[in-house]
Amino acid sequence: MDSRAAVKKIGLMVLALVTAFHGVTDTAAAAARTDGPVPALRDIYRDDFLVGVACGGYVYRGKDKDIGGLVGKQFNCLTPENAMKWQPLHPAPDVYKFDEADKLVQFAVANKMQVSGHTLVWHSQTPDWVFKGTDGKDASRKVLLARMREHIQKVAGRYRGKLKGWDVVNEAVADGGTSVLRDSPWKRIIGEDFLEKAYQYAHEADPRAELYYNDYGLEDPAKRDRAVRLIKGLLDKGIPIHAVGNQAHWTLQSPPIAEIEKTLQAFTSLGIKVNFSELDISLYEWGDGADRYKTSVSDDILQKQARRYAEIFALFRKHSKDIERVTFWGPTDKYTWLNFFPVKRSNHPLLFDRAGLPKPAFWAVADPS
Repeated sequence: MDSRAAVKKIGLMVLALVTAFHGVTDTAAAAARTDGPVPALRDIYRDDFLVGVACGGYVYRGKDKDIGGLVGKQFNCLTPENAMKWQPLHPAPDVYKFDEADKLVQFAVANKMQVSGHTLVWHSQTPDWVFKGTDGKDASRKVLLARMREHIQKVAGRYRGKLKGWDVVNEAVADGGTSVLRDSPWKRIIGEDFLEKAYQYAHEADPRAELYYNDYGLEDPAKRDRAVRLIKGLLDKGIPIHAVGNQAHWTLQSPPIAEIEKTLQAFTSLGIKVNFSELDISLYEWGDGADRYKTSVSDDILQKQARRYAEIFALFRKHSKDIERVTFWGPTDKYTWLNFFPVKRSNHPLLFDRAGLPKPAFWAVADPS
């Protein structure tokens, strides 16, 4: 029996057990699924694409004694969730705080994981001083370009040769309106060529690193069109972009699989790869502010999430030649950003529950056929 057949057999046994636990907490249901071996996703998808995870310092600090082992076993690429963003890393003009980023890279190396950097240029989680002159007004184009270049050289240069690639620019495409680009301080002060400069500086800092553009909501046809126009324009100018990161913060119902596939094909038609860079499947639709899963998640919902993950990974496997990496935005439900955004509540969007035990969604991903 090959490894995928074995996974499927185990999964069927597990799903049969789950039906006997209707209505219990997700942790209790998951506990019923640990009788057999838990395979490693990094092994299952070895010939398809990297299976990554976003993590913070909790993964190496030891307060959660099991999380480091789970991450090291299951995933083969690590994205520092916040440690390489401008605000925590470079909070003041002459202050850099590399400790957590360095330790995450060390953890990844020790566990034979690649590292994907996130993110060099973003309008959010960037301190106000970056965009201000000495008079408190907006900095000049020259000053802001110099700050961007210094930051990218310092950060990407520190990890030169150690990272697989970088999300160089994050979320620059407008959500609506007629403009391709978001009205960010980067665009207002520097101009639309701020992206060209960012990729130029990143390539200079680490010529061998892959360079990515990363954004959300790309299944919306209008935003997808804007993003495709942006990337095509940059590629036509010779700007080195190796992949588009589709954040993939999706829900049980949206976006439709057909739109996910159209988006993937739209970018790969440009001759580049796609990273599904921040994957999670929220139990809440956007705009729903309830906290209905605070104490438990019914088996019906867990199975619905499992089916959703299964159809998504069936699509990923179908297009595996065009996909370089699929990264989950957090290792377990305990560490998901969706427990705090858009409101504070209990969400359960990942493959492992708060105790680090595999959910039905895990087994669906282990064998989505």
